[in-house]
Amino acid sequence: MIITKSPLRITLGGGGTDLASYYTDYEGFLISAAIDKYVYITINDNFVKELWLKYSKIEHVKDIELIQHPIFKEALKMVDIKNPWIDINSIADIPAGTGLGSSGSFTTALLKALHTYKGDIITTRNLAEEACTIEIEKLGEHIGKQDQYISAYGGVQCMTFHKNGFVEVAPLQISQSKFYDLEDSLAMFFTGYSHSASAILESQDKKSKEKDNNMIQNLHFVKELAYDSAVALINGDIKHYADLMHIHWQAKRSRSNDMSNPQIDEWYEYGLMHGALGGKLIGAGGGGFLLFVCQDKPRLREAMSKIGLQEVRFRFVKEGT
Repeated sequence: MIITKSPLRITLGGGGTDLASYYTDYEGFLISAAIDKYVYITINDNFVKELWLKYSKIEHVKDIELIQHPIFKEALKMVDIKNPWIDINSIADIPAGTGLGSSGSFTTALLKALHTYKGDIITTRNLAEEACTIEIEKLGEHIGKQDQYISAYGGVQCMTFHKNGFVEVAPLQISQSKFYDLEDSLAMFFTGYSHSASAILESQDKKSKEKDNNMIQNLHFVKELAYDSAVALINGDIKHYADLMHIHWQAKRSRSNDMSNPQIDEWYEYGLMHGALGGKLIGAGGGGFLLFVCQDKPRLREAMSKIGLQEVRFRFVKEGT
């Protein structure tokens, strides 16, 4: 049996600047962190001449072209495994559509498993690029490159998205003690809402391609906040980082009416009144997890529990797929 796992992620600043519709003209920058929640893929040889796929559905097919799940289909075609009479299972620690980059994690884990099954050695960068090719180019998803890269690389990374498509990945230069302080200051709560990142980002992608001034200026501003956030994190200034995250969330909300809703806004304000310094909704928006930078984490935990929001505790992880 082959077992692979890819970490999920949280974005610490600059989200949205990793879409080609923006970075090909202006370059993008963001800070992304892999966390200890995973998507897992297992592969076994099958004893019948069928390809078995198990995810939220079950598929038994005799030909790759008959596969319904688009990422499974494209990954099997890309790796080019002949006569793939295998049994592939996918499971995850966190449900899909919750803003933690599960699609990118799934794709990198699947590709790594298939390359391993075939006996190939693939570099971290090539793994991330293959995943981007499948999701963005082959399937036309309106998403950026962050999720595939942070899943493949792991750690807490500063990513620069150059105009030619090259992604520069560099670890955030933060001391171990400040790293732990950051980790201890963060708390994440599930809103109960799920969403499609591609659907929400489609509007941003379209407006960026049309050179909509409000959207471009918004993304410029968010990118500058990400640069400032990197400096604040390196200096261990958690209070300033929390202020920047709050400003980031207000800017992000203004991009689309689908970014939030009155209930999420109410929970966010409630968190600020009960121990949080700043925060935002993780991912493209519309649901998923609220991430807070805390001044008083025990107080915040108790308060959010009283209104029915479940906390998911996490740590950063250094290893990628």
